[in-house]
Amino acid sequence: MAEREYWPSRTSFVLAAIGSAIGLGNVWRFPYICYTNGGGAFIIPYLVALLTAGIPLMILEMGLGHKFSASAPIAMKRAVKRSEWIGWLACGVGFAIVAYYTVIMGWCVNYFGYSFSLAWGLNTESFFYNDFLQTSQNLKDVFSFNGPVLLGLLISWVLIILCIWKGAKSVGKVVYLTVPLPWLCLVIFVIKGLSLPGAEDGIAYYLTPNFKVLSDPKVWLAAYGQVFFSLSVGFGVMIAYASFLPKRSDIVNNAFIVSLANNGTAFLGGFAVFSTLGYYAHQTGVPVESVVDSGFGLAFITYPSIINHLGRIAPIMGALFFIMLLTLAIDSAFSLVEGVAAGFMDKWRARRLRVNFGVSLIALLIGATYTTRAGLYWLDIVDHFMNNFGLIVVCLLECIVIGYFYGTRKLREYVNSESEVSVGMWWDIMIMFVTPAALVYFLVVEIRDRIAGPYGAPMAGRWAEFIGGWAVIALLVIVSLALMRAKERGTA
Repeated sequence: MAEREYWPSRTSFVLAAIGSAIGLGNVWRFPYICYTNGGGAFIIPYLVALLTAGIPLMILEMGLGHKFSASAPIAMKRAVKRSEWIGWLACGVGFAIVAYYTVIMGWCVNYFGYSFSLAWGLNTESFFYNDFLQTSQNLKDVFSFNGPVLLGLLISWVLIILCIWKGAKSVGKVVYLTVPLPWLCLVIFVIKGLSLPGAEDGIAYYLTPNFKVLSDPKVWLAAYGQVFFSLSVGFGVMIAYASFLPKRSDIVNNAFIVSLANNGTAFLGGFAVFSTLGYYAHQTGVPVESVVDSGFGLAFITYPSIINHLGRIAPIMGALFFIMLLTLAIDSAFSLVEGVAAGFMDKWRARRLRVNFGVSLIALLIGATYTTRAGLYWLDIVDHFMNNFGLIVVCLLECIVIGYFYGTRKLREYVNSESEVSVGMWWDIMIMFVTPAALVYFLVVEIRDRIAGPYGAPMAGRWAEFIGGWAVIALLVIVSLALMRAKERGTA
């Protein structure tokens, strides 16, 4: 492998890290979770989760990658020898996620085309499930591929490959477009949304807290889950990205900048979404709390319905909305590929293009199963298990390894020596006690829920949960252990 490449500038790194963190979750997952968990009251546990887990883990991963100048598997190995498999597990979770994340990107590609003629019609729900996805009621219907969705998936992967063609150098250039563009679109949607009749009802629902929900543990769990998902911690991405920083690069400031930019974008996205939900409620006579039934429904059912009511500018606003979703998604997608590829390049000195094509091809083939008529059900199950088990387990293991085997003090002293702003003992306390406690509680509640009943669509049973959930988790662990034991080619 050639000499390790570095980011062209600090700005390139910060934009790339922000692009990885900011994704679809900021403009549909966060507003939807906020929508279903007490409106403005949800912001309180969300900020607590950010301060007690999100930012501490961001500092941990950036510090680890920068100190050891290596991807997640090799960085974990250099910290504690037998922990390499945890880095591979992080890459595996990221790989499983990008395999279906790109399918959703493909939906955005299709809907961008549909927006010019408002092809989704008046019954946007029927169009999404019946005409576009052609959803089957049989989870075994995994061989009837959907042509438009598959084509959208292929286009998404072509865009990803073009973005990461030359690694940090090409990514560093791409993010100057793909990070500011969705912000610009989001600002346009906020301004337009706030000018619509009924917008004040949506904003009131968004910002008026229902403090009674704060006694519900699931609201707090949803907040921690959203923070982990949206910051891209636990995927190996931030470790890999920080490894491309030159020495004497700030860690603490960068971690705070990326974390706050990500969460600020989510909060801003809430104004865009809830103002238009208020408008939609005003137009249809339905209460704000009843206009959305799912996260997917918000982006591909409710929003197209809202766009239908915008008159002459409807096609333009529709195109802007799905371009925004696509550019938000692509940064997160190619960062996940980079995180996986960096592990193989570090351990086996593999060539970048070969690894990127290999990872992309395998993810494409797996993703194709989500373009079938049963694909939506399997996507939902895998997504749930990756975020509620895979991601949480990786973050928990990282805290244990660094907190109790490598030593938070050593990493904190290194991070402080490289940074303009120092972190104190509060960071050690978070990594050793507070964050692991929250993660363990999260796992216990989720396991209890899974014992009570299987996850998935009503027609799904234990067999579907096992195949799409537990079996995938087990396979990732087995592969991670095998990769750790595989013989290295020289010194990484």
